[in-house]
Amino acid sequence: MTCNAPVRDYKKIVIFGATGTIGKAVVAELLPVYEVFKVGNRQGQFKADLAHADSIRNVFHAIGKVDGIVSTAGAARFAPLGKLTDEDFRFSLANKLMGQVNLARIGLEYLNDKGSITLTSGILAHQPMVGSAVVSLVNAGLEGFACAAALEAPRGIRVNVVSPPRVTETLRALNMDPSLGKPAAEVTKVYIKSIEGEKSGEVIEA
Repeated sequence: MTCNAPVRDYKKIVIFGATGTIGKAVVAELLPVYEVFKVGNRQGQFKADLAHADSIRNVFHAIGKVDGIVSTAGAARFAPLGKLTDEDFRFSLANKLMGQVNLARIGLEYLNDKGSITLTSGILAHQPMVGSAVVSLVNAGLEGFACAAALEAPRGIRVNVVSPPRVTETLRALNMDPSLGKPAAEVTKVYIKSIEGEKSGEVIEA
């Protein structure tokens, strides 16, 4: 799959989490059409710690106005409920949940009219498993936030959240059965749908 010509006059897309498995695939898909700014936690053109709002602001201040914001970032702890600590909850809420919430809130200031925001939740919001209590919590919270934020987004800006499945490459890296997931290149299709489509307030499943 390759990107179609942008529905709007999109030019500049910034991707937080651009150095991760899904992020790299999204970057590769977008580069033939868009000017892409890659943000990572430790690598990339720009670096940002989602747990700190000032870190997000610094990236946008350096880049300036953009037409689309994509997040494939955000860490959360995975452990049995009885072993999860207060710190595990604090870390997960500060990173994957509030990190992406703040990314959207701050990003609104830097988005051009009719731009788009695409956040990332995950399958564990609706298909929890043993050990996923924190991950399921933050994923579900992100979906609720995105759907509500879309109702108030100004200037024709759209807000969606992608709920990716388990990813083949990640499963393989964890020595798990890769057939249980989808390749990252397939998962990118839903991100393109969010960026180039017309809908807002959607939870887009791969």
